[in-house]
Amino acid sequence: MSSKDLVEIVFHGRGGQGSVTAANLFVAAALKDGNIGVQAFPFFGAERRGAPVRAFARISGGEIHLRSEIYTPDIVIVLDESIMGIVDVLKGLKKDGIVLINTTKKSEDFGFSKKYNVATIDATGIALKHDILVGGIPVVNTPILGAIPKILDRVTLKSIQNVIKNKWKGEGGETNMKAAQDAYDEVEVNF
Repeated sequence: MSSKDLVEIVFHGRGGQGSVTAANLFVAAALKDGNIGVQAFPFFGAERRGAPVRAFARISGGEIHLRSEIYTPDIVIVLDESIMGIVDVLKGLKKDGIVLINTTKKSEDFGFSKKYNVATIDATGIALKHDILVGGIPVVNTPILGAIPKILDRVTLKSIQNVIKNKWKGEGGETNMKAAQDAYDEVEVNF
C-alpha cells in the first residue's frame, strides 16, 4: 500500500451532531466503493451533548495497519463552524489538505483558504429543511456526508445513500438520502 493510497479524515463536531455516525457511515460507503481497508473510530473524553467531539476515518485500497489517532489528516470535516474558535481544526492538516465546513460562508471568507483547499456547505440549513432534528437540534451528519463525494472521488454519492438507507429504514432513510443529495448538489468547491 502506498502512502498516496491512504486517505485520513478527521471529523470535528459537537456531541449530538452525528460526527461518529458520519465517520462510520463514510467508511461503510467507502467499502462499497472498493476501498478494501477502512477504519472509523471516535475520540472520547468526558463529552456531552454540545461538547467538541472528534471522529476519525481511514480508507485505503489495501490493508491498514495503523491503529493510532490521526495526526496529519488529508481532509478535515467541520460539522459545526463555531468550534473553530475553540479547537484548532487545522492542526496537522497536510499541505494540500482539504477542509469541508458546515457554514453559510464562502470558502474565500476563511483566511486559511489561500493555504488549504476549502469547500463549504450549509448542512445545518439542509438538516432544517428536511426536519432532521434530535431534541430540536439539527443533525448534520447526513448532509455533510453528501458533500464528501465532491471533494473525494474515492466514495460515491450512491454508496453514501445506500448506507444511509440501510441505517435508517423507511421515511427516515428517504429523508436523510434527500438531505445527502441536496448537499451534493449545493456544496461549493473552489479548488
